[in-house]
Amino acid sequence: MIAALARSAWARTALRYGVTALALLLFLLALRRSGEHAGRLAERLEAMEKTHDAQRRMLEAAARRPRSRDDLAERLRDGQF
Repeated sequence: MIAALARSAWARTALRYGVTALALLLFLLALRRSGEHAGRLAERLEAMEKTHDAQRRMLEAAARRPRSRDDLAERLRDGQF
């Protein structure tokens, strides 16, 4: 039966179109999956940038803090706090 289908011209044509359609479908599915993956990576990058920005601001604030109680008292007297 398979040999008879292989000999028929319309069956070969249908098979050729079917294989082409399957290849196109698989390509589109892979493209969609790739896009989803890129989207997740972009979200992760954005979250990391927000986290790094917050950490940088905390480090800058810690660098400006008074070093001792005397420094704190002096800042409070000067009204710089």
